[in-house]
Amino acid sequence: MSKDISKSLLLLSFSVVLCCIIYPLSLWVAGQTFFSFQANGSILNGPDGKPVGSKLIAQPFTKDEYFQPRPSAASYDASASASSSLAASNYALRDRVARFLGPIVRYRSGPKAGQLVAPDVESWFQKDMFQGKPHIVAQWATQHNSLAQAWVNMDTTHSAYVNDWAKAHPLIAARFVKDHPAIPEPKAPDLAVVFFQIFSEENPGKFPFAVGHTGGDGKTEMAMEPVSTGSDIQSIFFLMWREDHPKADLQEVPGDMVMASASGLDPDITLQNAEFQLERVSSKWAVDLKRDPAVVQKEIEQILQKNASAPLGGLAGEKFINVLEVNLELRNRYGEPSSS
Repeated sequence: MSKDISKSLLLLSFSVVLCCIIYPLSLWVAGQTFFSFQANGSILNGPDGKPVGSKLIAQPFTKDEYFQPRPSAASYDASASASSSLAASNYALRDRVARFLGPIVRYRSGPKAGQLVAPDVESWFQKDMFQGKPHIVAQWATQHNSLAQAWVNMDTTHSAYVNDWAKAHPLIAARFVKDHPAIPEPKAPDLAVVFFQIFSEENPGKFPFAVGHTGGDGKTEMAMEPVSTGSDIQSIFFLMWREDHPKADLQEVPGDMVMASASGLDPDITLQNAEFQLERVSSKWAVDLKRDPAVVQKEIEQILQKNASAPLGGLAGEKFINVLEVNLELRNRYGEPSSS
């Protein structure tokens, strides 16, 4: 009996030492010796030598001097990797794609070939007619109340603006409570649709937007005001403009430019996507550096070609570039982007 127990304990001790110490230690030594970059998370460093991110995980870039990654349903949060799971028929997906396209898409043919559609979206919006009916903003909010509520929840400035509006229109707020007895104390998101309906009647061809004003002390204060131009109008109402102009011949954009990956963290974009962004990136760097835009664009095109690679050593599939690697190369070559 004691002999069996001692053998069992010996086997247990050997297994613990082998599986919990020798094996992981061997993997750690091999990883740190032969694959230290990959074993430590494929971390890339900035010009100052400090880590700026992993080449395996996408991250957003806010400046026009940089290439942008694919959209992310996880907001580029590595701890919340996920897809949007939205079907192609889901209006939320169509709206998200349209908002991205509005400010960047161009005409493919016709007298305005190569020109941005955005100015025409603004001109159409200012006329305040959608499919022959007035009050575009009211129609948008009525048809898609979840989008109207999302706008209110997007920013505390938006919800405060709606609350102030409700105080200035007590009769309308009281009528809402009467029509919705289950909501005796409506909050800003509850009033979103009726707010936009009245706003559209009082401000035809305009949309609420945060506008900055410089005070006497030199500080900029943001205030919500009705506006008729801007990126919000170009993005939010592009889809409605498209429905009103179904025959407009528009340029196609790379699919990965508007569609998120399954993880929401794909660090690569297609070379086609990068080349679509090339004009924006190079023109902004040219302004920062006060150099010839054509020369800068050629330089960045060479950077893209140098960093592009396809799967299986180039034997199959599309060419991709790693967004973080390319943006770091731009940073190293051209310096700090303009703060404007």
